[in-house]
Parts: sequence; C-alpha cells; structure tokens
Amino acid sequence: MSKFKKKRGKGSPAISTASLPDIIFMLLFFFMVVTVLRDSELKVNVNTPKATELTKLAEKSLVNYIYIGKPKDKYKEQYGTSPRMQLGDKFSIVEDIPIFLEKHKVKVPEAKQKRITSSLRVDGEVTMGIVQDVKTKLRKSGQLIVNYSAKAREQE
Repeated sequence: MSKFKKKRGKGSPAISTASLPDIIFMLLFFFMVVTVLRDSELKVNVNTPKATELTKLAEKSLVNYIYIGKPKDKYKEQYGTSPRMQLGDKFSIVEDIPIFLEKHKVKVPEAKQKRITSSLRVDGEVTMGIVQDVKTKLRKSGQLIVNYSAKAREQE
C-alpha cells in the first residue's frame, strides 16, 4: 500500500460571479458619462470633394464647423434650392459668423484660443461666391486658421 493517497474529485474552486452586476453597472455608467452626442442636425446636403493630401485635425474641440450646401428636401420649401450656410444647428447668413466664432471662443480655455480652427465643409457643387464671402468674413473676424474638409481619394 502506498502512504500517499491521490486526491481525486477535488478541482479548482468555482469562480464567484457575485460582483459581476456591479462591474457591468460601473461600465454602463462610465460609457453613459463619456459619450458625446451630436449637438446639431445637418440641414444642408454636403458631399465634400475628394483629395489625396489630407491631414487630420488634432483637437476636435478647437474646431468650428461651417457647412455650406443646398438645403435638404424637408427645408427646400422654406429656404429654396440655392446654397445656404449652416452654423451650429441653424441656417445663418454671413453676418452671423462673428457671433458664432465668439460663442465658441468663450467655451475654449484662453491658452488654446489661438489654435481655434474653422473647418469649411462645402458641397462640391457649390460655387465659390458664397465660400469667398465666408472666408472674407472669417478674415475680418480675426479667424485666420481655415481648413477645408475633404474625403480621401484612392491614389492611382
């Protein structure tokens, strides 16, 4: 006979799942807090042109988006079919640009205010007249960093 008996039938202990609901609720709460919802609805059709030399914007919080394009179908009765400008969540005119810039500038820390960028998202079918008016108003308002948004084009 052997002195040592083999312990059979004893395995590793079961993993406790008592804390699993707590972990799930903590993750759910975390994602609810850090998720940013879209703050404006796009009211104009913007099909940006394609380009090959693109760079990404570093800090999205320092970017003002100015959309220029023809109004979507549900707004055509009220605003017509000519290209319009959208600042934030409403249709605007060129004279509204300084107020729009100032509202965004107040939300940005003073140390970062010189790096604020205005990104023009312009439909490819829009003529340059309205774009030139917007650029002139941006320059007169002191906003000198301007970016044109584009989609990536496949290189041949």
